[in-house]
Amino acid sequence: MVGLQYDCLQNPLGAVRLTFEKAVASGSDPATFNGKDWGATTIFRDFLIDKGCLSQVPILSSESISWLKPNSLVRFRGMIQDMLGNEFYVGAYKDGSIWRTNKFMDVSQFPMCSSSDMQIWERRLLYCVPVPGQNLWVDYSSKPLINQYENLTILQKEKRQREDDSAIDHMDLSECVGSLCNKKMREGGSIADSSQQQEPETVGTFSITHKMTDFDKNYLPCLVKIYDSPESEMKLNDIVEFVGIFTFGAELEKGGFDEVYDGLCEDALVHRPSAKIPCLHCFIHRKLATDELLSSSFTPEPKSHLVKEIRKSLLGHLTSVIGNDGLAAHFMLLHLLSKVHARVDSVAVGKLSLNLTSFNEESISVFGNRISVAVKKLLPFTHHIPLTVEYLNSTSLAPRKDYQTDRLETAVLQLAEGSHITIDETQLKAGTLNSTGVENAMLLKNLIELQKVDYDFKYYKMEMAADVQLLVLSEVKSNILPADIVLPFQPSSVCESEPVPLEALEAWRWYLATLRSTAHSIEPEMQKVVEDDLVAARQADRSLGSHDFSRWLTVGRLISASFGETCLSLDHWEMVKELERLRRERLKDGCSQTLRDA
Repeated sequence: MVGLQYDCLQNPLGAVRLTFEKAVASGSDPATFNGKDWGATTIFRDFLIDKGCLSQVPILSSESISWLKPNSLVRFRGMIQDMLGNEFYVGAYKDGSIWRTNKFMDVSQFPMCSSSDMQIWERRLLYCVPVPGQNLWVDYSSKPLINQYENLTILQKEKRQREDDSAIDHMDLSECVGSLCNKKMREGGSIADSSQQQEPETVGTFSITHKMTDFDKNYLPCLVKIYDSPESEMKLNDIVEFVGIFTFGAELEKGGFDEVYDGLCEDALVHRPSAKIPCLHCFIHRKLATDELLSSSFTPEPKSHLVKEIRKSLLGHLTSVIGNDGLAAHFMLLHLLSKVHARVDSVAVGKLSLNLTSFNEESISVFGNRISVAVKKLLPFTHHIPLTVEYLNSTSLAPRKDYQTDRLETAVLQLAEGSHITIDETQLKAGTLNSTGVENAMLLKNLIELQKVDYDFKYYKMEMAADVQLLVLSEVKSNILPADIVLPFQPSSVCESEPVPLEALEAWRWYLATLRSTAHSIEPEMQKVVEDDLVAARQADRSLGSHDFSRWLTVGRLISASFGETCLSLDHWEMVKELERLRRERLKDGCSQTLRDA
């Protein structure tokens, strides 16, 4: 006997319906399906993961939405910007003597009447957006799939209709279609009536993009509905890839549903975005790490000799970008590799913010721009803040809860893990900060020191952990932003920037994304050497404290990681001490020069 064939790619609702009917026919009670998979998710997991068909699934984006078919399988990558709570819906109900399901659907396909058999289930609503500050090179497109997808649509159109006819030949189609038309119910793509079967196919470029006028077409959000998944699996600001059924016009329209459904959805309407946006009913999801966002084919094994070659070429590139200041280039490399890998009390272990000083109006116009461009080409999520009194007094840096709409309003500092911020403090002139400015200055200070952002919930503040790299460019040491590393910038030349081959960029991106998460340890013998050196340094300079020693250990960890090593070696520890010596000498020279100028 030949098993059921599921068209997971273009008729996922058909697969959902058939697996539901199969489960019910086997004797399972639909009342036990709440929060459980009756076989539908297993089918898609097998198709996407076990059979390796994930690459066949088109990506939902501002470009692809013009040709994606509603009710088809799509994937969406984005950041969880808001968690809208739970939504009640009719998960299973009886249509006469036949059990139906509304799982993975916006609206019921068949008439629903209130009865004791009706099963009320829950699903979570997540408002997801493209990752803030995402650079263009991170974007991956579904363009190569367009022709393949459209051809597949034509070839499988008749096949889907035959399958659907066979699966529901026991239904009274005229009654179902008439009821659906009267109630304006959507999601009719899997009903085997010619007019209803064509509904998803006729939603073309104009009809979808016409509905998108309420928001920026280049910034496509998505309402994701999560089923049968623990809340602890995802949190605010996570970058996640979702795979599920694509629908459009997710905003519920009062009057377009059964009275039973209206009653359930009344509260959910308060939490929904005001604009009609794409919706994705999720089958599977996974949190993405930075290295999984790389679109290149450069994915080698992190072998020692290869890592050292890439390190050398990247360090040379950074040195060229910042005017042959080799010391600044070394610290810049370590800064780009930094990551919060642990938290001890209020200390974010692993962060390494960098403050390059001695910029003036001329040098910032040249090197500030070059640094910004270089960082954008190397890191996936970058931001630039021109710090001025006017900016601090008028900008919303922290997200705020709007209790009128029950939505979290995003702000500048709602960022994904691994984001980078370059702050140009050279534009900061004398002035008076208002209450907003003082609050924003404190927010930036807490971010750079503690890697935390206070979200404003009106009646209280909620501390949210962050992992953001901060680079400060200033004339003198910043008073607002106390960085871990302060270094006077001393360029010796302004070389013309040479075009960087794509192969080199891909290797550098892989290097930074991969090595920043490298595990690290210190062997007992090396630990004794480090302890002795810290004691000797403290005896020689009583101004040194735990913060300085913590910074040295972080630099040691990052130097080891930059060579692809997981243990601190004596050579790398000597490099730490040498970099610190050169930095302190430059700071002293800078102070002497300032006194002479005064």
